[in-house]
Amino acid sequence: MDIKKLLTYFNLTRQEATIYISLTINGAMTGYEVAKETGISRSSVYTNLANLVEKGAAYLIEDKAKYYTPVSISEFCNNQIRHMEEVKIKLIKNMPKRQEENNGYITIKGKRNILDKIKNMLNEAEERIYISTSNELMKTILPYLKDALSKKLKVVLITEGPFSLPDAIVYTAKREESQIRLIVDSTKVLTGEISNKSNSTCLYSRKQNLVNLFKESLKNEIKLITLTEGNEK
Repeated sequence: MDIKKLLTYFNLTRQEATIYISLTINGAMTGYEVAKETGISRSSVYTNLANLVEKGAAYLIEDKAKYYTPVSISEFCNNQIRHMEEVKIKLIKNMPKRQEENNGYITIKGKRNILDKIKNMLNEAEERIYISTSNELMKTILPYLKDALSKKLKVVLITEGPFSLPDAIVYTAKREESQIRLIVDSTKVLTGEISNKSNSTCLYSRKQNLVNLFKESLKNEIKLITLTEGNEK
């Protein structure tokens, strides 16, 4: 796991992240000691240490020499998240009025972007969710499915067995590992491929004709699964 990359999500540069990790490992250090430990030039070290203090990732200890000590990772992350939540509220309040959502066909690329869209769709669901995908992806979004069920939404899953989710309606069928079909509230649909490869692509739309097409496709698949299970018994 690239810890430095993860720290960049909390507004640290990779060099600041390197110094923060070094402080965490070694405890309070002077700028000279940080430079010696990390191999970063002293001039850059002092600039980065000042940035860490300003960003709330380190504290300055005034003694005979200036020492820098790291803020604990949980405190630092919690502070950053709280500040971002405050900024979020201001942005939502002051942004120009949003136009109506485009009812065309929107292409979403990249695994992270697709997962974000899926999670937002599940969060915004008000009545029902139909989703067909592999166990692996189902596990990734499981907390959002559980939250939907806690709000008494109808949740219908088509996935590989064995898979159990209390209060959800689960149908078992072989799934392509990277394929997903998702319908929310009979008004939104997302379909495509999501994998660890760089070419993950999904189509999102509110076009009613596409939503109806996928609803009918899922209904027919559920009928086929039910008939197959009945014949097997």
